[in-house]
Amino acid sequence: MNENLIGYIDDQGNIIDTQSAGENPTFTAIEYDNSEASLEMLRHSTAHLMAQAITELYPNSQFFVGPVIEEGFYYDFRIDEQIGENDLKSIEKKMKELIKKKYKIEKYEISKAEALVKFANDDLKLKVMERITDDTLSIYKQGEFEDLCRGPHVPALRFLHNFKLTRVAGAYLGGDEKAEMLTRIYGIAFADKASLKAHLSMLEEAKKRDHRKIGTEMELFMFNEEAGAGLPFWMPKGAKLRYKLESILHKAHLRRGYEPVRGPEILKADMWRTSGHYACYGDNMYLTTIDEQEYGIKPMNCLGHILVFKQAQKSYRDLPLRYYEYGVVHRHEKSGVLHGLLRVREFTQDDAHIFCEPEQIASEVLEVVEFVDSVMKLFGFEYTMEIATKPEKAIGEDAVWELATQGLRDALDGNSLPYTIDEGGGAFYGPKIDIKITDAIGRKWQCGTIQVDFNLPERFDVEYVAEDNTRKKPVMIHRAILGSFERFIGILTEHYAGEFPFFLAPVQVIFIPISQSHVAYANALKKELRYNDIDAEVYDKNDSLNKRVRNAEKQRVPYVVIIGDEEVTNKTVAIRDRRNKEQYNLTQDEFMVKLGKQLQEGKI
Repeated sequence: MNENLIGYIDDQGNIIDTQSAGENPTFTAIEYDNSEASLEMLRHSTAHLMAQAITELYPNSQFFVGPVIEEGFYYDFRIDEQIGENDLKSIEKKMKELIKKKYKIEKYEISKAEALVKFANDDLKLKVMERITDDTLSIYKQGEFEDLCRGPHVPALRFLHNFKLTRVAGAYLGGDEKAEMLTRIYGIAFADKASLKAHLSMLEEAKKRDHRKIGTEMELFMFNEEAGAGLPFWMPKGAKLRYKLESILHKAHLRRGYEPVRGPEILKADMWRTSGHYACYGDNMYLTTIDEQEYGIKPMNCLGHILVFKQAQKSYRDLPLRYYEYGVVHRHEKSGVLHGLLRVREFTQDDAHIFCEPEQIASEVLEVVEFVDSVMKLFGFEYTMEIATKPEKAIGEDAVWELATQGLRDALDGNSLPYTIDEGGGAFYGPKIDIKITDAIGRKWQCGTIQVDFNLPERFDVEYVAEDNTRKKPVMIHRAILGSFERFIGILTEHYAGEFPFFLAPVQVIFIPISQSHVAYANALKKELRYNDIDAEVYDKNDSLNKRVRNAEKQRVPYVVIIGDEEVTNKTVAIRDRRNKEQYNLTQDEFMVKLGKQLQEGKI
């Protein structure tokens, strides 16, 4: 008997546990390791172990759902007592005590009617069953604890040793802001101690790199709850950083044949009804009434680009036609998911739409992939690609979706570009390629996207004159490289821990004159640098030299330059290079050449 066997993968790629597989499974075995399938079972089972520990520590607790998520697992529950971070250790201790009891994890099935009777006094379980359409439900049991669950689970608690509960949060029941607030505990689990230790070290490093903390220290951005949640304000230094990122992308778009356009931020609701946004995305939109007519604040930029395309007749000779816009959009995110710059209600997409003929799809997709590659290399990101297929809530015929999805597959397959499949993860109007990047400490982020759309051109009767003089519908490729400037800057801040590359740093040089007699030279240098598109500041406050140097270094500036008698007399600069931890002297001209070369590194 294989002691490390914890489950199987069936013919369709579904993960199933040993009990569900039957006595003579012919499926692929899942070993006790850190593979994706194994971790899903370990983390799901650890969530139940945590819930069991909570029921023993807090007997009146009730449980809602406890799924596996990308960062580990969580469980939502109702409890009479206030649970905080300090209580997690006692819950972990109880979990370890339960493991020593060597409980097996057993599965049994009952009808939904029986389950409604069994859990008649548990309103949270009744809420869970409202979501389930199956006539037969499965229950997983370990010792005295049991809960409704689809599974899969490991065979016994003995597999659950390397875990850590990470944080406590509040969560609305079912994600409904009008419902009651439940307690949510997050955790992580691995098959071995080394992986757990490495992950916890990453979490500690992530705390140090938190963009909200660094953004406050560097005075990049701010939020004001009185003004509204999820609405970022860009302070001068943050606005400079953002402008530099926008400029890099502007030049890259123009070099690649894109044309800039700009649409309004509000359109009549009938436009959003035609597009399908009102039906499929209406819950995320802000709606208002003007002159007794309903309007929708745009959550996406595509409709404006369609109308610009339709303004004048287009020929096949005009295609592919590429429009881009830094479009401000608004989405009604729930307050519980707002998170610094990473999840906001107003943001700016680096959006583009490409109108092309069907036979141009592959080449245009590859062109965008090359664009993505150049941007990610500039910032030192590794990335993977994932094709997301038709979701449950979608517009358009299956045949159209299959054609669009195959176009994405052909583009990547034809050039031996690796990708995975996300079944049902597409946009409501078309399949897409999602770009997932990995940052400096190994975390994955969803950023850019490439979406192929036959549906919106059909709905808005978008046409061009083909070579045979007939009128045809173009294909519309929706495309973003960064995703949004807000989110990408949040990711960049954590990726670099605020140590932005020279070409992107909001302040690139800080001059520190030793005394008042050196201030004029420092200001002259600052003026010359700013004339050459290099952001510089002079720290000449009435503080000690050491304090001014410390304050400059807190800003994570690439170069701190000390100006004294020798520098004024010889027209030189005394440089403290923070990145390379070096100190050296250069002439003024040498310094300008050096900075000019580093500025050029920001081209793509």
